[in-house]
Amino acid sequence: MKDQILITDSLFIFPEHEQILKDAGFDIQRIDKPAATEEELIEDIKGKVGYILGGIEKVTDQVINSADKLKAIVFTGIDYKSFIPSWKIATEKGIAIANTPDCPTHAVAEWAITMALAMNRNIFDLGRAGKKDFLTTRGLENQKIGVVGFGRIGREITKMIQPFRPQSISYYSQHKHEDSEQSLGINYLELSHLLNESDIIFLCVPSFAGKDFLGASELALIKNGALLVSIVSDGVVNETALLAELQKGRIRAASDHPLKDSAANELPLSTWFCFKNSNAFNTFNELKYTSDTAVQSLLNLLKTGEDKNKVN
Repeated sequence: MKDQILITDSLFIFPEHEQILKDAGFDIQRIDKPAATEEELIEDIKGKVGYILGGIEKVTDQVINSADKLKAIVFTGIDYKSFIPSWKIATEKGIAIANTPDCPTHAVAEWAITMALAMNRNIFDLGRAGKKDFLTTRGLENQKIGVVGFGRIGREITKMIQPFRPQSISYYSQHKHEDSEQSLGINYLELSHLLNESDIIFLCVPSFAGKDFLGASELALIKNGALLVSIVSDGVVNETALLAELQKGRIRAASDHPLKDSAANELPLSTWFCFKNSNAFNTFNELKYTSDTAVQSLLNLLKTGEDKNKVN
């Protein structure tokens, strides 16, 4: 009997990559839905040696404890700890975990730049759905850019925005990146100074930055008329405080996630734009790259596990 691999959702892993796994000698079981239930995972993880987490399900203690043969999990994204809250238990059981950190970088950064352009050029007001037919806009040229979080996506945004000739680019991170400061011509600012001085702020911190990383006091520091472009997970920005600032018209924002309060739907698009569901990552090239990477990572992890067993 062949070893089995569990794959969830149908977005990330392409049929051609399923075939690669089959050609490598594995049988595939797929839960073809974006959010498998805990009960489904508890049942279907049994007997599987590999698991590609392609949906938005949460891998709980109960799921890990039901994994009797599991050797490796690959998450098709960056922030695997949010989707595998039992990652510590998994690693204690000897289950290897990998993610695909480089895959969404370009697509998400591209979306963030697109939002900055759309909001600062007032695309929504001037388009068919808007109420204006002529308007002098700000654009990106000569704007002070602030990047909060300088991981892969923050760094990519910094590179991509350079041709638009901003006045300056500043970043905030837990650690200074002096090599990048010199090579990209950027400067480090403490968070409070960056929020207060930037015309456009790109928020790129991971979920483990913490709940209300931008709370009422931080949002109050943002200068009047500034634009906040957010690609972060739910909870990193205090939604109540953000909605209050938007309703006052003091700042503008665009987000890859909607606000839960329906009052946000009454805001003009020139003040607040969001996707109905996270979609910044969702380009064909990004999905193809993720599929390539996830499948190869899983094969590598399973082979490494076999090699260790042979040595032992």
